[in-house]
This record gives sequence, structure tokens and C-alpha cells, in this order.
Amino acid sequence: MAEIVTPRKRECERCGRVDEWDPDQHSWRIVTDDGTKQSGDPHCLHEWDINGTFNPLAE
Repeated sequence: MAEIVTPRKRECERCGRVDEWDPDQHSWRIVTDDGTKQSGDPHCLHEWDINGTFNPLAE
């Protein structure tokens, strides 16, 4: 049986917001870099970099 994997990190191609998956909370969390959240533009309609090149099947 194939193992399905999910993305662990995503970045908005429009504003640069970066999120990481938090397995304990089962949700996305905004990445913090040097104490600053990489939140990008709060009014952005995020275009995540997860697209047809992501392979959900574990190798």
C-alpha cells in the first residue's frame, strides 16, 4: 500500500508568507524568523507554492 505524505512547509508566491505544518496542533503555523512572523500581506489571497509538482506518494 502506498504511503501518502503531506507538505510540511508552504510559501505564498504573491506576498512571501511562510507557514509550517504543526503536527501537534494539526494546523498550519506562520514561520517566525529572528522573532518576526513571516506573515506577508494580511490582505493577500495567498497563492501557495504547492502545485502539480508536489508528489503526495512517499518514495
